[in-house]
Amino acid sequence: MAAYLPRFPSRRRYTQHLSLSDAQTTHARQRRRSKLTGQQARLYAASAALLLIAAPCLLSLPWSLQRYDHQRLDDATALIAPSLAEPMGTDLLGRSLLWRVLLGGAISLGIGMASASIAVIIGVGWGAVAGYAGGRIDAVMMRWVDVLYGLPYILLVVLIDLALQPLLEPAFASVFPADLAPGIAQVTTLLIAIGGVSWLTMARVIRGQVLSIREQPYIEAARASGVGPRGILTRHVLPNLIGPIVVYTTLTVPVAILQESFLSFLGIGVQAPLPSWGNLAAEGVVELHALSQTGSEVRWWLIVWPCTLLGLTLLSLNLIGDALRDWYDPRAVG
Repeated sequence: MAAYLPRFPSRRRYTQHLSLSDAQTTHARQRRRSKLTGQQARLYAASAALLLIAAPCLLSLPWSLQRYDHQRLDDATALIAPSLAEPMGTDLLGRSLLWRVLLGGAISLGIGMASASIAVIIGVGWGAVAGYAGGRIDAVMMRWVDVLYGLPYILLVVLIDLALQPLLEPAFASVFPADLAPGIAQVTTLLIAIGGVSWLTMARVIRGQVLSIREQPYIEAARASGVGPRGILTRHVLPNLIGPIVVYTTLTVPVAILQESFLSFLGIGVQAPLPSWGNLAAEGVVELHALSQTGSEVRWWLIVWPCTLLGLTLLSLNLIGDALRDWYDPRAVG
């Protein structure tokens, strides 16, 4: 009988096991804390870099709007290299590149943030309704999203722009000065067009989150207590979507800025003389041809300044989005 008695671990082995578990827990906590500290450092550094770029662009609007198209058509002021008088140099028409880059940054950032806001509003509403309703409503709504995904992006933006601009120009002409109304109408139609086709990914993400949330016990309890679908969406579903909404908003802004810059680079976005980082880069890209010609002077400042500021802005926004995604996702921090 003694051979079949259970053998319990000794007190010493049990204490060693506890100490190992405590050490593993402590190590996991330290790793989590160090990872959070690294995320916070990246978030703060990216936010500071974005603030250093965006603040001058937005705060200088009263002056840049007056000076961005100040032309000096003489050889002494055209294509001047950066100096104390002209920190970023001048372009072919003698216009100060500093004011054009600042105004172009304000336009690109404004279009990016406004387009992202439109995309978030449409995407969250569409995805939440489709995910919560389910069934045929969900199937019809998401098939419509699939159809829009299959259409060329540039074609949709151009069609929306052509449809809205004739409607907005007369309305803005009665509110703004005659020289500013066409440019404001063009920027408005562009941000509406970009936001109107950028909500598809947001709708899919929010739908997937809602499909998971609606099966939770507290949703069943809310239904049993007599709360209607609208109350469940506004009180229980949407508050639990704050994390994904914040993360994908910060990731949508750089995509919208890049899309605006790409369209302006192609000549179908913001039109001259109104500047944006995209069309400023398009004006400076011709200087790359001078690199292949011996003896020709390269006006590097025409392409370096807009491309550098655009790249730093996109990098900062993507780092902020990645840091917030890790912050709100417990699995990424564990």
